[in-house]
Amino acid sequence: MLQPLTAKELEYIADSMSNEDLLLKQNAVLASASTNPGLRQTAQHFISVHQQHYQTLLQALHQHASIAPTQPQN
Repeated sequence: MLQPLTAKELEYIADSMSNEDLLLKQNAVLASASTNPGLRQTAQHFISVHQQHYQTLLQALHQHASIAPTQPQN
């Protein structure tokens, strides 16, 4: 059975999502600005990777929402 995430774990997930979003955006800039086809393809690959990571973290939050306590824990 899943246990509710702690506040520290939630903060870690939020930070990780922020990092994944930044990496996604940086690779998007690289992909659009690059004239080197190999570099552009690599950046596009990493866009997909970081989107997948972001979605995985988001799913973890959605799972947590269904089991999270509705009252603050002491």
